[in-house]
Amino acid sequence: MSVGLLVLLLALGLAAVMAFAWSAVVRSGKSGFADAVWSIGTGAACAIAAIVPSVGAAPSLRQGVMAALLLLWGLRLGLHIAGRAAHGDDPRYAELKKQWGARYRSRLFLFLQIQAAASLVLAVSVIAAARNPAPDFGLADWIAVAIVAVAVAGEAIADRQLAAFRADPRNKGRVCDVGLWGLSRHPNYFFEWLVWMALPFFAFDASGGHPFGFVALAAPALMYWLLVRVSGIPPLEEHMLRSRGAAFRAYQRRVNAFWPGPPRPETQTVERNPSP
Repeated sequence: MSVGLLVLLLALGLAAVMAFAWSAVVRSGKSGFADAVWSIGTGAACAIAAIVPSVGAAPSLRQGVMAALLLLWGLRLGLHIAGRAAHGDDPRYAELKKQWGARYRSRLFLFLQIQAAASLVLAVSVIAAARNPAPDFGLADWIAVAIVAVAVAGEAIADRQLAAFRADPRNKGRVCDVGLWGLSRHPNYFFEWLVWMALPFFAFDASGGHPFGFVALAAPALMYWLLVRVSGIPPLEEHMLRSRGAAFRAYQRRVNAFWPGPPRPETQTVERNPSP
């Protein structure tokens, strides 16, 4: 299949998937289902983008491995979010609903279609990586597999640690800073971004015969911008500051927002009495 036709079909499919997500949210009142549908739909679209071969060619080992890994990522994340959404509303969407008021439904539809467009960028990056003409499954490919494995496992561990923290009634009103959450305020976002960092490695061709492979860099660049600057960390941290106040501000001072690293020690400000 030609790249142009594949991109067109993926665009239509993703638009339909996010229209379904809009319908599910409107009918159920559970906005978190939008992210669940996005995760599964994006994983499926990227798996298709990976496995569909060029005209006159058969799928390669690289394409099959990429499709399996991306489908695994989408299913794990989507099912986790769906389970969480069934028990409460996403605070980021709740705030948007408050801001949009009577225009909530139409604004939400447009918002989710923008998410479909973001998924299409990811799928195009997958196409660029999967159609690497290098015949062998080489070192760069194995590095990519290791990156995805670490990313999926890390995101799953972070999700379990947060769920266990919230399930303990002694932690009510507290900020989760245990395990991976003591190294990053958003380890789940970090590992979600890390998944897409595998694509440039799958796209790498030492011979220089795959210039289209540079398009694969768009996926980690886009996901970093969305998670760190737009729809991930900023609205979630605004919610946490409203709900946790001083405790979350202290957490912000100790722990990096995105990149994992050792926590910083608490600093105490000593007030001096003015000179007489």
